[in-house]
Amino acid sequence: MCNDKYVLGIDTSCYTTSISVVDLKQNIVFNERILLDVGLGKVGLQQSEGVFKHINNIPVIINKLMSIIDRNSIVAVCSSTQPRPYESSYMPVFKVSYAMGKVISDILNIPFYTASHQEGHIMAGHFSAKGPNVNTFLAVHLSGGTSELLYVNDCKIGYDIKIIGNTQDLNAGQFVDRLGVEMGLPFPAGPYLEKLADKGEEGGNIIPSFVRNLTIGFSGAETHAKKLLKQGKRKQDIALSIYNCLVKTLEKWIYNGVLYTGINNVLVVGGVSSSNIIRKKLSDKLEKRNPDIKLFFADPELSTDNAEGIALLGVKKYIHDKNIL
Repeated sequence: MCNDKYVLGIDTSCYTTSISVVDLKQNIVFNERILLDVGLGKVGLQQSEGVFKHINNIPVIINKLMSIIDRNSIVAVCSSTQPRPYESSYMPVFKVSYAMGKVISDILNIPFYTASHQEGHIMAGHFSAKGPNVNTFLAVHLSGGTSELLYVNDCKIGYDIKIIGNTQDLNAGQFVDRLGVEMGLPFPAGPYLEKLADKGEEGGNIIPSFVRNLTIGFSGAETHAKKLLKQGKRKQDIALSIYNCLVKTLEKWIYNGVLYTGINNVLVVGGVSSSNIIRKKLSDKLEKRNPDIKLFFADPELSTDNAEGIALLGVKKYIHDKNIL
């Protein structure tokens, strides 16, 4: 690997330390993540805890990276430095990514680039879904910290993003995690809740969805699901009803977004969107409602928090700066 050139990507989100290396042809050659440990029964971490855990995790990943890649082949570093690409967007955990990336670039005397965590998600999704193949599209970003409907312009070395829809209360990931933890599942609860849902039976236990134009919400759905738990309903059936509620919400939300913008291409990213239940049911429902809507899902592995999208953005920026054809 020493004759190749690589861009190093670093992402330190609320719950994952991630480092990725991509070559200039956009091949991912190294990808390592460490989930931040959250105690059983807890539904999150304080930012100070996240910072501490990232600082401990990064040397572990870097040591593994240096054992397989020659440091002299790294030609640029790109770090996620904020949640969204807005001046006011800030979270302390991303200071770790910034600091580590800047130190590495200074020591190696190579370019240092920055990007937002959200741009990384969109890049990873755009890359792995192989589309949309248009300059302007809609994106749905669903995670524990974000539930946003986005108007996206591909600027070739990044994305111009405008929020056109969001949640009025809980994020989709919070909805899943809170109820999963309430059922005794580990955090993050998504994979465990989906396994329960796979054993659920359709029928009763309908959890209402809330969509008003381009605004969604999950607090009412959470309250209703907790009532079902107190009533002693089967956890498998409640889990399936939770996913059905998510699908119904997303179906209405995306449909409204397409009507509002006239844009039919929709990229879906973020940890919640890695669910097979959501992918299948949402695709089926929107196909019946409006066959002109084209959904693009990030690869499940690249739906969750990752540094691959950050590294890929770094490659685009490096090629643009160096005028490499």
